Formats: sequence, C-alpha cells, structure tokens
Amino acid sequence: MVKTWTWNEVGDKVDSTGVVKLTQAQKQVIADEWNEAEKKYKDQLLQALRQKRNRILKDTDWWGSSDNTMTDTQKKYRQDLRDLTTGLDTEEKILNVTWPTKP
Repeated sequence: MVKTWTWNEVGDKVDSTGVVKLTQAQKQVIADEWNEAEKKYKDQLLQALRQKRNRILKDTDWWGSSDNTMTDTQKKYRQDLRDLTTGLDTEEKILNVTWPTKP
C-alpha cells in the first residue's frame, strides 16, 4: 500500500529552496515502495516472456509426436527456449533477451 503524508507531516519541513526534507523513516518508506514496484514490474516482464516462450514451445510440440523424429537442431532449439529464462534477474536482461533462431 502506498503511504500518503499529510501536509502537516511534510509541510513544515520545506527548506528555503522549496525542497521537502524527509526523515530517514520517510525516505525508507519511499525506497521500500520503489523497490516493491520495481520487483513487480520485473516479475510482470518475466511472466510475459515466459508466456511467449511457452507459446513458441507449444507450436513446436508436434516435432516430438510419435510418428516424427526430432532433429538435433530441433532438440537444441527447444532446449534453448526452455533455458531462456535462466539468469534473467534484471529488467535489462529481460528486455534484451536473445531468442534462439527457429530451425
């Protein structure tokens, strides 16, 4: 939940340049909220990437049907898709993921 401060809580803490002076506790609340928002955004990006990856994998499921033999290239492609999310621990890595080339 986002913390809202009243004017009485911060209004008397404005310095001569118009900058609000926050207490360390207020700064920590803001930092905690920011970190939580970043985590939620990163989780949403990763979820969207996984959904796209899963759709691509589903589209290649027929390669493994009983009357078909997957090539090594097809097996590698599918494995590369499954491994795609490994190590994606930052927003930058998620946004700059390199998708394997479909054989």
